[in-house]
Amino acid sequence: MTTAVKVHDDAKSRLEELQAEIRLETGHNVTQQELLTRLIDEAYESREDVIDSFRESSVPLTAAEKEAMERNRFHSGVDTEERDVDDVLYG
Repeated sequence: MTTAVKVHDDAKSRLEELQAEIRLETGHNVTQQELLTRLIDEAYESREDVIDSFRESSVPLTAAEKEAMERNRFHSGVDTEERDVDDVLYG
């Protein structure tokens, strides 16, 4: 079954450019359908990255990111007050 998907002219142009580069680099002719299928398959395998690319920002942190930061926290043994931070960081 084939379904039409509308893409912007610049996306279509990049798809054609990628298709031509594959032909030049590998000697294999691939259809745009084959290329899109491959790209979708690869995106599906790394879907978290694709999903994250649509997030508005990385702030606030996700629960997993907060947990990772807390796991890597340690106490240096030195009590530092807020007014001392610049001196500690910048000397």
